[in-house]
Amino acid sequence: MTIILNNNSYKYETEAIVKLFIPATRFEFLYEGTDADGDIIMTRIRKCRSCTYIYAYARINKSVIRKSDKLASSDFTDSECEFRICRLLYEILNRLTGIRPQWGLLTGIRPVKKVNDMIKSGFSKEQVYKQFSEKYLVTKNKIDISYHTAMTQLPVISDFDEKTVSLYISIPFCPTRCSYCSFVSHSMDSARKLMPQYISGLCRELGILGKIVEDAGLKIDTVYYGGGTPTSISSDDIYKLMKKTAECFDLSSIREYNVEAGRADTITEEKLAVIKKMGATRISINPQTLNNDVLREIGRNHTAEQTIESFKLARSMGFDNINMDLIAGLPTDTFESFKRTIDKITELDPDGVTIHTLTLKRSAGLYSHGKENIKNPASVMLDYGNKILTEHDYNPYYLYRQKNTVDNLENIGYSKKGKESLYNIYIMDETQTILGAGCAASTKLVSGNGSITRVLNYKFPYEYINRFDELMKKKETVTEFFNNQKG
Repeated sequence: MTIILNNNSYKYETEAIVKLFIPATRFEFLYEGTDADGDIIMTRIRKCRSCTYIYAYARINKSVIRKSDKLASSDFTDSECEFRICRLLYEILNRLTGIRPQWGLLTGIRPVKKVNDMIKSGFSKEQVYKQFSEKYLVTKNKIDISYHTAMTQLPVISDFDEKTVSLYISIPFCPTRCSYCSFVSHSMDSARKLMPQYISGLCRELGILGKIVEDAGLKIDTVYYGGGTPTSISSDDIYKLMKKTAECFDLSSIREYNVEAGRADTITEEKLAVIKKMGATRISINPQTLNNDVLREIGRNHTAEQTIESFKLARSMGFDNINMDLIAGLPTDTFESFKRTIDKITELDPDGVTIHTLTLKRSAGLYSHGKENIKNPASVMLDYGNKILTEHDYNPYYLYRQKNTVDNLENIGYSKKGKESLYNIYIMDETQTILGAGCAASTKLVSGNGSITRVLNYKFPYEYINRFDELMKKKETVTEFFNNQKG
């Protein structure tokens, strides 16, 4: 498909709107002209003295629709012009395809942040609902869950010490690679020879970040060990890293310490004992599904029964804040089997449940098999999950979206009251500075005025190891940032 942009450069948002209706399509972009072979999307802006004319045109499968709009020059802003173009395209593509995206015109990953910002600006609940419905064309069920999530988040967001930061530590290894996975993760078979150097480098980076935090007069608020699967490494390496974390940072005022225990085939009593001894207050045990056939389909080497055993083991060892991750829309999963998974999970009574929607990224193995092979009831799965979890006293507390998610749906975390992950809330609302250590980790520096500076680590373990000194030079950006904040 060809997208033609005449007298405008709204490439990103135009493409995002088109993908709501026509996913998994490659686009060619032209910046002049009115026609091309095959299916096309065309937008045009024409400025006059008193107004600006906006045009949109689509030809799909030989069906054609045109629409136009007019914007008074006194009201003209670049963002308003972009919005009007996107709205015209939305209306055209809705008519041509019959599709009504549940999130309407919202294409960003943080819809709840928009709700939070509106409430902070004095919007009433009715005004939030009206704007989301009439301006952004969001369906009521998505407005409901966004607002409910915001109500859970706001007390947390308003209650953090500006002299604190959070710390993310990346363990980019897994026993095997799941077919849906697009994360930078590596199987243990291929990574074993890199492990000693990686652990050594990560310990060095923790030391460097610890010194930066100390010099800036800051403290650590939350710690999050993610991946990958952190428990894919040995108990000795887990101990080494968690011990180094305690040595490099003042954890005396820490409010949350997360470790993603992850897959049942990596969880042992010895590893859980180390994690608990070293201070973790929250862990994740992530089945994705409790359907053994689906587990085999996506390349997992454990069973549903092993997940349940791992959960019960963790409970018996005193872990009182356990999250479990699920994925709606996995290949070969049905609504009925997803329903059984949700029902069994609520029987186990974890402290949190996160439901992700299947995302088809190009780097995932599943993508190569073709989206058409997946008969996906993800939407009804999410609706059922929301219904059952809220009935069992779980509240939605963070929500985000990703590109290429089935039916443009969302990922949403639920928790029992008081068991919300502070780290997840802060990273989604972009409220707090987060320091990233390890392969593919991202440091997000949040200034007093809300602007964000990102410092990205190298994506692959061999890059992280071989270019370590070069990477550490980038950390000077972090030091400079904190020095400027002092000033």
